[in-house]
Amino acid sequence: MTHATYPPSPSAPSPPVVAGLLLAAGGGRRLGGRPKALLSHRGRPLVEHAVRVLREGGCEVVHVVLGASADAVRERARLPGCVLVDNPEWAEGMGSSLRAGLASLAAQALPVDGALVSLVDQPGIGAEAVARVRAAYRSRDALVAASYAGKRGHPVLFGADRWAEIAAGATGDQGARHYLRVHRDAITLVDCSDVAEPYDIDTEADLAHLE
Repeated sequence: MTHATYPPSPSAPSPPVVAGLLLAAGGGRRLGGRPKALLSHRGRPLVEHAVRVLREGGCEVVHVVLGASADAVRERARLPGCVLVDNPEWAEGMGSSLRAGLASLAAQALPVDGALVSLVDQPGIGAEAVARVRAAYRSRDALVAASYAGKRGHPVLFGADRWAEIAAGATGDQGARHYLRVHRDAITLVDCSDVAEPYDIDTEADLAHLE
């Protein structure tokens, strides 16, 4: 009796890895110098809430960029499983934190295909908005952003092939704003108006949004 032989079945492609990148380095200048990561929300530091939102939205890998009072954040906040990235240049603005975060993701042993970037001071943006933006990933050239009433906002998703160019232009408080303006025709906008509110915690009056 002869036995037929068959080539091994090709293995299914691995799903893309879209990491959460939380920018949490701000010093809260307009909040009397209180670091935003340590503001209290639901009885815990705000940074914990922001990490939980990323995880519940589908980002298993989460890198958190710290700056102002980084040691205090490490001491007080429970952030198990996160990669904590120190940004000694945090006072230069959001651009430096974005550069530090993308560099950390690029250096990871496990290849990352995309970075979903969120800000620690936007507690009105929850896991459903994160999941919607993450679901719009299509390739390492992806460029996706949440939108609110037609206006681009956070979170934003950058495919890994775009990181070097984004980092090169990330200066001051602009972050990736200039890059997104130049490449606006390539952006996939995902409406999140029905599930999130994109307010920032910038001033004393904004603290009313926290619980």
